[in-house]
Amino acid sequence: MIELLDYPFMQRALLAALLVGVAAPAVGIYLVQRRQAIMGDGIGHVALTGVALGFLLNTSPVWTAVLVASLGAVAMELIRWYGKARGDLALAMLFYGGMAGGVLIINLSPNGSNASLTTYLFGSVTTVSGSDVVAIVCLSGFVLAASLGLRRQLFAVCQDEEFARVTGLPVRLLNLLLALTAAVTVTVAMRVVGLLLVSALMVIPVAAAQQATRGFAGTLGLSVLFGVAVTLSGTAASFYADVPPGASIVVLAIALFGLVTALAAPLARRRARRDRDARAGEVLPDGEAAPGTQPDASRGGAVREAGAGPAPEAAADAAPAGDARSGTARGRASVAGRDKGGDADGGRGFRA
Repeated sequence: MIELLDYPFMQRALLAALLVGVAAPAVGIYLVQRRQAIMGDGIGHVALTGVALGFLLNTSPVWTAVLVASLGAVAMELIRWYGKARGDLALAMLFYGGMAGGVLIINLSPNGSNASLTTYLFGSVTTVSGSDVVAIVCLSGFVLAASLGLRRQLFAVCQDEEFARVTGLPVRLLNLLLALTAAVTVTVAMRVVGLLLVSALMVIPVAAAQQATRGFAGTLGLSVLFGVAVTLSGTAASFYADVPPGASIVVLAIALFGLVTALAAPLARRRARRDRDARAGEVLPDGEAAPGTQPDASRGGAVREAGAGPAPEAAADAAPAGDARSGTARGRASVAGRDKGGDADGGRGFRA
């Protein structure tokens, strides 16, 4: 691994991979929360048109891709707000239109070729230039400033737009900012992962982190750690195996997801069992109930809240056997039990 740093092109590639590994999950966590995991795919296909336009105009494809992808993201949000098409239809139109535009323009460009386009579709460690690194550093700074600096506001909007609007947050502005941030992230990652696979790097580390964490902050931190690990290791593996880095990075990310899921499943079951036991309550060893509760003999010692009254089933069973009106007695006993605050679930009725 150390000998990779002897090659200048690998130094640039590893630095770009590090920045991409941090930026992609930092934005992807919001897309996953909004159930827009494939949004990166749609923007990536739009960015393909920007890459082809850069070849046609004989300028930097990175910056033209940023411009076109940002315009596509804004168009998608506008269609979602004002158009009659649903959000997934707007994404589909960008998906197909971006791919068609990219292929059309690259064939009209005298400076580009299908081989040049392939390096942007699947990534390439040997073609990351110094100007690409400068662009990636600048764009990654914007992505991290937006996604981390406004994490509370973005979390609120992604969790519940209506609640965020009631609290006074500029929901549409934040949605537009998130779309622009996703567009910039796609163009940042295209030199390392490739436009066709960039969405996987935005989603899979987040999905893996969700298997092992419960809170937003923990998921964000662990997903960034996973993203850095798979991008650096995938870039190094692509050098030794002579394969596109995007493919190796995504394969490693999927393998990491499977490993984390397998390790976290027993812990999740144990944690769920512990939480269930804590909610159910606990009987002391000497048979006395825990403070604020009393044993319910009708349930074999299950704990019920003090003052909740007898369980309806126990009151109903107390009716005289053989009474012709036993059904009525049981019904009245059940109603009486509920009136006292108890119910079949152990006294979860309303109290003054």
